Amino acid sequence: MTVVAGASPAATLKSLATVRERCRNITAAVAAGASPHFALERDRLAVAADRTAAITRERYPTLDVPGHSRWRHFEAGGVDRRKALDRALDGAGTADIARAEIDLAVVSVLLDAGAGPRWRYVEADTGLSLARSEGLAIATLRAFLSGAFSARRAEPCRVDAEALIALDVDRMARVFQATPDNPLVGLEGRVALMQRLGRVLADPAHFGYAARPGVLFDALTEDGARSSIGAADIVAALLDRLGPIWLTRRTVAGAPLGDTWPHPHAGGSGESAGLVPFHKLTQWLAYSLFEPFQSAGVPVLDTDALTALPEYRNGGLLLDTGVLALRDPAAATRTHPVGSELVVEWRALTVTLIDELAPLVRARLGRPAMPLAAILEGGTWAAGRRIAETLRGGAPPLTIDSDGTVF
Repeated sequence: MTVVAGASPAATLKSLATVRERCRNITAAVAAGASPHFALERDRLAVAADRTAAITRERYPTLDVPGHSRWRHFEAGGVDRRKALDRALDGAGTADIARAEIDLAVVSVLLDAGAGPRWRYVEADTGLSLARSEGLAIATLRAFLSGAFSARRAEPCRVDAEALIALDVDRMARVFQATPDNPLVGLEGRVALMQRLGRVLADPAHFGYAARPGVLFDALTEDGARSSIGAADIVAALLDRLGPIWLTRRTVAGAPLGDTWPHPHAGGSGESAGLVPFHKLTQWLAYSLFEPFQSAGVPVLDTDALTALPEYRNGGLLLDTGVLALRDPAAATRTHPVGSELVVEWRALTVTLIDELAPLVRARLGRPAMPLAAILEGGTWAAGRRIAETLRGGAPPLTIDSDGTVF
């Protein structure tokens, strides 16, 4: 994949090729010793690969590794909650099931930013106390099944504009069981994000008159005319249709750029120069939409067009195995804004170095064709979490000041 010559600055910054290109530029600068934040020890990638391969074999002994997606979190605690969703959708047609699953994935992923170390969700049906991504996933699944995101009582398993626009902090706090004693980081930011999503869904130019995320199934399959779709097509559709939901941190020619940040070594030319896009939540959502399409008989092709997710588990694996080292160890004791040069650099290094780690993991597992999504699931995310639990009780190696819409 290459950046298209002559593309507009906004199109350039929405390209997955640009994500990789700008991240490689930053990584090259770090490798050359130009960073005041990180030192890079590529020899330590072998250690990270060993850890990743070992945990992959532990979690998936047959090496039949599914893709990294929100659907894995719905299985937290070994509970098959998919059965509850299947029961709720019993009798629906294939396309209607896909639309409902896309609705669920969209709200659940967009609400999946860092929860903070103190928050827990207690699931009434099982009594499980769940934290972080798994807790957020189960909370949103249970809310979805109860109709919390639908304005139609007869169709609880639905997400629509009217219900999202009506969400407020109190109602969202109830969904997540958030209280002063059980604080959820970025609660207000999540509410605002859902309200923005509702307004976008209500705009016929983005989602037609159905005003629900599930319209993506019809749009990407061209109302059933396409028998397969490309992974990059999913990302492009999400960026184009959901672009207005992101905080307007910066724009190019009036187009919101979302998860895009400045860095002195990003490179590029023209209006996009010096900016590195990540589109982390958009890519996490794209990974999580593969299964609704595939279950509906629409294969998703070229999944490795997507990048590793530049977040604190994959990035933490690199720090905790010594692939990356902080030049100022005291930086680990401070809280860093999400747009700080250090955090942007850490995320860029994560994208590039997980790409370099992937073939090492494949070789150790004897699976040369294992997709990147399976390596993340097996995998780098789980290894990053495991090491963090051992070293710091689960806390990441760097503390990020999150508004609930990036990390």
